[in-house]
Amino acid sequence: MNLLIKSAKIIDQNSKHHLKKCDILIENGVIIKISTKIENDKKIKEISLNNLHISNGWFDTSVSLGEPGFEERETIENGLKTAAKSGFTAVAVNPNTFPKTDNKTAVEYLKNKASGKTTSLYPIGNLTKSGAGKDIAELYDMQNSGAIAFGDYNTSISNPNLLKIALLYAQNFNGLVLSFPKDNSIAGNGLANEGVNSTRLGLKGIPNLAEELQIARDLFILEYTGGKLHIPTISTAGSVKLIKAAKKKGLQVSCSVAAHHLSLTDDELSNFDAKFKTNPPLRTDKDIKELLKGLQDGTIDTITSDHNPIDIEHKKVEFNNAKYGTIGLESFFGILNKTIDLETLITCVTENPRKIFGVKSATINEGEIADITLFNPTGKKVFTEDMILSTSKNSAFLNHEIEGEVYGIFAQNKLVLN
Repeated sequence: MNLLIKSAKIIDQNSKHHLKKCDILIENGVIIKISTKIENDKKIKEISLNNLHISNGWFDTSVSLGEPGFEERETIENGLKTAAKSGFTAVAVNPNTFPKTDNKTAVEYLKNKASGKTTSLYPIGNLTKSGAGKDIAELYDMQNSGAIAFGDYNTSISNPNLLKIALLYAQNFNGLVLSFPKDNSIAGNGLANEGVNSTRLGLKGIPNLAEELQIARDLFILEYTGGKLHIPTISTAGSVKLIKAAKKKGLQVSCSVAAHHLSLTDDELSNFDAKFKTNPPLRTDKDIKELLKGLQDGTIDTITSDHNPIDIEHKKVEFNNAKYGTIGLESFFGILNKTIDLETLITCVTENPRKIFGVKSATINEGEIADITLFNPTGKKVFTEDMILSTSKNSAFLNHEIEGEVYGIFAQNKLVLN
């Protein structure tokens, strides 16, 4: 496909055109020319949008799509279309399916279902068979079939020896191990952040200790074994401190934070609305402040939507019985653009996650493959249900103000515009 993008401000710290407003000529999916002004001599398709900004294509490291097994929540086809229109040219898909993504055949199924789509799908394989936390799954075979990391989504590894063996084994093929930060013996049957609100509402609490104790244990094991460890969706001030110290030691540890943990607190639980039931739970203003500092100083590497569609039968029920999770692709940019400076946000969804997960990254320079996100960082509006493209509507950000607009993406030599 040939395309001329007019007057776009480029946000790419690795490009010589960073922060410059340019025209970009793309031919057959490759950036041919970047200049202050390019004449459309060949009369090719032209894009000119209000306050247009472009960056490298965004990559979300934690997306759940339901299929196979939970198609009523979301399908691969609609999930990838939602991701594309939300600005993501690539997503890492969690193994919380039925059957689980714990073997090469399951990985290949996901890759085949996503073949030809504008947004690329990268499977995360289960670390353990059936996600049961007992036996290591077929990691090497899955990586050869296209899995980019291994972890049991939202399920912690209770057996420390299993994590030790996984980190040692994965080094043979440079595999990335994920460990969800939650000590179940401390968290128990908790439903919300342990604190003033959980006490006032009569909800069983999950203390920060449950997350931090697990992270401390995992970092001790990592220091012993070596290897690469990624800790997804941290949510507490103490977690930031622990990971910062580990990085200073030189450990190969990375981490992510979910958009809702940067913008919502457990004050949202006052009406027992299960839209706000997340895992980890929403924390406090103090935690948010430290998480934001962690982003600024590089302790936290990536930001994820932690997009987790849940059908109405399992979400619009009593708080105790509701499943954990919120969707977040459609609201991702508009929520975070209010909270974080634009360059930090873009780095945390482009360069950083691709480097950690071993996904090839391009820059916005002549001769490079065009893999870009188009957006406008200005303009405020309220996020409403008619803006949700996902099959499930369980968004914690309904009726919240968002800032900015995603126009779409250009990837795989295809253009998707809202």
